[in-house]
Amino acid sequence: MNLEMVMQELEALGKERLKKMYMANGAREPLFGVATGEMKPLVKKIKINQPLAEQLYAPGNYDAMYFAGIIADPHAMTEADYDRWMDAAYFYMLSDFVVAVTLAESNIAQKVADKWIASGEELKMSAGWSCYCWLLGSRPDGEFPANKLAGMLDLVKRTIHDAPARAKYAMNQFMYTVAVSYLPLHDQAVETAKAVGPVEVKRDKGKSKLLHASENIQKAVNKGQLGFKRKHVRC
Repeated sequence: MNLEMVMQELEALGKERLKKMYMANGAREPLFGVATGEMKPLVKKIKINQPLAEQLYAPGNYDAMYFAGIIADPHAMTEADYDRWMDAAYFYMLSDFVVAVTLAESNIAQKVADKWIASGEELKMSAGWSCYCWLLGSRPDGEFPANKLAGMLDLVKRTIHDAPARAKYAMNQFMYTVAVSYLPLHDQAVETAKAVGPVEVKRDKGKSKLLHASENIQKAVNKGQLGFKRKHVRC
C-alpha cells in the first residue's frame, strides 16, 4: 500500500466524536479521529515499513503520525531520526505515545531518553521519562543499572514539583512504574512517592489536578501486580 491508499483508509475510519476528543487533548487539524484499535487490520496488511512510516509522519496529520509509529522500524531509526520525530510531536499524545513508544523498542532508547530528560523542554522531558516507563514495563530488570534508576528517582524527588506540566505526569508515572515493574528498587520508589506526596498540575482552564503516585502504587500492590511486564510496547 502507498501513502495515498493508507490516508484514504484512515480517513474512512475517522469518527467525529473521537476527532473532537483528540482535539480536546491537544490534537490539531489535520486529523480524522481514528480509534487505535481500528488501525490493527491495516497494520496486518502493511506490517513494518519504515519508508512508508516516514511518509505518513511528515505531513503532520495526527492519525497518520500515530499509525506511522506502529509500522516504523525502531532499529532502522537513528538518534537524529528520533530527534526529528520528536521535534514534530506537538503535543503529549505524540511525544509520549508515538515517539517514546517507538524509541522504547530501539537499542538506543536509554541514550536518547536521557538526553531528552536533560533538555529542560517540556515535551522532550515528558517523552524521555515516558520512554523509561515503557522500557521498565516491558524489558527484564537486568537491562537497567539499579544505581542509575536510583539516581533518577532522586532527580524526580528534587525536581518534580517545579517541572513543566507534562513532565510532571511522566515523572509521576516513572515513580509508579519503578515501584511496580522494577522490583530491585520497589522500596526506594515507594519511599520516593511518599516523600514527593501529591503533585499539582495546573491546567489551562484554571483547575488543578493532583497526581498521587503513592496511592496508585498501593493499589497495584493490593492487586498483586508487582513485577508486571507487558509483552509488546506497540499495538
